[in-house]
Amino acid sequence: MHSEHAHPLKAALWMCGAIASFTLMAVAGRTVQVELSSFELMFWRSLFGFAIVAGLIRWRKRNWDVVRTRVPTLHLIRNVFHFFGQNMWFYGITVIPLSQLVALEFTLPIWVLLLAPLLLGETLTRRKIVVALIGFAGVLLVAQPGVQPLNAGHAAGILAAIGFAVNLIFTRKIMRHDTVLCVLFWMTLSQAAMGLILSLAFGFSAPSLALWPWLAIIAITGLTAHYSLTSALGLAPALLVAPMEFARLPIIALVGMWLYGEGFDPLVIVGAAVIFSANLWNLRPATPGPRRAP
Repeated sequence: MHSEHAHPLKAALWMCGAIASFTLMAVAGRTVQVELSSFELMFWRSLFGFAIVAGLIRWRKRNWDVVRTRVPTLHLIRNVFHFFGQNMWFYGITVIPLSQLVALEFTLPIWVLLLAPLLLGETLTRRKIVVALIGFAGVLLVAQPGVQPLNAGHAAGILAAIGFAVNLIFTRKIMRHDTVLCVLFWMTLSQAAMGLILSLAFGFSAPSLALWPWLAIIAITGLTAHYSLTSALGLAPALLVAPMEFARLPIIALVGMWLYGEGFDPLVIVGAAVIFSANLWNLRPATPGPRRAP
């Protein structure tokens, strides 16, 4: 999108919706996992989501032709990685401070630029390598190995970002063929099936009555977060939208302090800022070198 056609104020309002959705999802996810495993959480979330998406298709399209796909294998790969990344994210919110998890999640664009050469055949330039190195320097500031003990939650945050990165790469491929509703239909259906199978394998338990509202919040915010983010990117270029997403970190840090008594670590903010700076640099168009005289 050209900057003269951008609508930064409208994009900012949509980003407020995305930030609110991601924050509510984190709080609801931590609440639900007092009783349920992440596999059970994903089953109920996807089942709720599938009902919502199916209802939208029935209401807007009045037929099911929209769910036909010519690339079922791409959908399967995408949804396996998204399911993996989402499980890692939901596990991470229970074992490390919310601010640390979100800061580690910000490495997603760095994993995209590192994995795109393998999965999309893109060129790994010197600039992209430098961006990745700067980003991982930010990760060290967030995790602070040797200063504080590392645990499975830090690994979960990184693995979640990798899962989301692969998901994003395959979504690019799928969107050349299918609509957003088609993607959401197969995502919720397949992930409900994966969640159910793994829940049954490791012990399935029905949620208590008190958890149902929280499960509904997780399902709804899972859809509204990505819809809001996509809408913001449709109204303004990524170079304008990305800094708005950075506001999610101090907000989630305040929520963690308020609801869970999590401490405030300035280095987490500094590390996330380093990661974000690397991402912004990567978004800027490369400056062409001087033309040689003929």
